[in-house]
Amino acid sequence: MTTSDPLDDWLSSQPAKVHLHSKQLMEVIREAYPIGVPAFIVKSQTDRLGTSGGYAFHLGTPDDVLRRICSWLLTHGEHEVLSQVVELLWNRHGREDVALAALLLANLQSESEVWVCLADVIGNSSTAEALLLSIEECFRAKHAPPSEEILLEWCSRSAVHAHLALLTHHAHWIRSERSELSTSLKSALQSIPYPDGDSLLARVRDQMLQS
Repeated sequence: MTTSDPLDDWLSSQPAKVHLHSKQLMEVIREAYPIGVPAFIVKSQTDRLGTSGGYAFHLGTPDDVLRRICSWLLTHGEHEVLSQVVELLWNRHGREDVALAALLLANLQSESEVWVCLADVIGNSSTAEALLLSIEECFRAKHAPPSEEILLEWCSRSAVHAHLALLTHHAHWIRSERSELSTSLKSALQSIPYPDGDSLLARVRDQMLQS
């Protein structure tokens, strides 16, 4: 006996024309998030997680559901429309939105463009967790790291872009057996702004600079 999958049923029921309009896709995506979410007994916990992470909302949508939604979008969508969806997802500031934007970006853009697109879409304010989601997805999709030239440009662009440079290079540094940083990159990472006190960003900096 076969069983019906609610998420597959929902996505399959959408008309083909929805993939031509980014705003219509955003509505479909938002309605798809709760499909397959665990019982509402966990809702209070996900609310707290969403608040602590700085997100507008956090529905507790499992990662495998987000990946299935991403696969559906990539299978039926057009590059230009999906690029617009990535930007709209970031601007909506939900945890699921940021995670789905990371998945789409990592699988949508070519190797030469993915880091430039990420830097453009994050705007001037994003949490470290949101940046890490995108960075990890880009590396998981086998994208090469950004060049040092791009990292240095980010360091001088804005605080959030400087933090993007720090976290991206740290992710690459861990993967590359902790190779020594160049003098220019060390100086740039030392000079960018950090939160007061013991912060994730300062610990990441110190791990690389003191190794």
